[in-house]
This record gives sequence, structure tokens and C-alpha cells, in this order.
Amino acid sequence: MNFRRAQKKDLPRIHELLRQVNLVHYEGRPDLFKKNNKYTDEELVEILGDDNRPIFAVVDDNDLMIGYAFCMHIQHINDNLLTDIKTLYIDDLCVDENSRGQHAGKQLYNHVISWAKEHGYYNVTLNVWCLNESAMKFYESVGMKPYKIGMETLL
Repeated sequence: MNFRRAQKKDLPRIHELLRQVNLVHYEGRPDLFKKNNKYTDEELVEILGDDNRPIFAVVDDNDLMIGYAFCMHIQHINDNLLTDIKTLYIDDLCVDENSRGQHAGKQLYNHVISWAKEHGYYNVTLNVWCLNESAMKFYESVGMKPYKIGMETLL
């Protein structure tokens, strides 16, 4: 497995992986999630060109994307409450359902951690939906710990 930044040529694979992620969310909470992909081609092309929103790709020996990590730079400079730390937020991480069990997700996560360290980030954060138990178990297995919890009451 190799790692690189996602490229425009990866758009079909990105859409397929986004579909897989969305299906988990849609099936778990159809009251919240639509059965649509998260981004259009135009939005993805914009993100691909934004260094504050890197998309890391794990690819096979044929350079076919088998997973991605959408990331975002977050920093609250001169905030009244929060310190100025640099956070790399993982907005979405997915490994193709046909490539799971090969440790691609763990290696991709470790790649993101290494990149964040090299670029002076204080921490790496993400949100995970409670309905996605396999994702929660995965993130715990790579050493992540909860640092805030969202709660709701349905009306």
C-alpha cells in the first residue's frame, strides 16, 4: 500500500467510497441522512486544491484508491475561550468494503498522524456517529479517546 494526496483522477473512487460511508449513516439514521453523496464533482475539485483540506489516499500497487481520509485544518486564533493550537480534523475516513481486513485503515490513520506531527499539529480529532459501532471500535483500537460527546432528544 502507498499513500499520496488524492487527485482529480480519483473522483470516481471517492464517490464510491462516499456512497459506502453514506449508506452506513443512511441505514442507521434515515431520519437524519439522505441517500445522496456528500459532495458534487465541483465541490471535490475545490477541496482537492485546498491545502487546508487535504485528502489523503491509500492506493494499491496499481495506484487505485482503496481508501481516503478527508482532513481539515482547524485553529482558533485569538479566541476568547480556546487556545491557538493547530488541530487536524478528520472529516471522513473510509476504506473500501472489499479491501477491509488488510489493515489499510490503520495504516492510513497512522499516515495522517505522521503527517500531522510533521506539520506541527497539536492533535488529531474526528467525530463518529454512535450508530457506526465498527468505526468506533476501529478508532478506539488505534488509540483514540473521546474528548466530547454530542447528545440529542428526539421530539
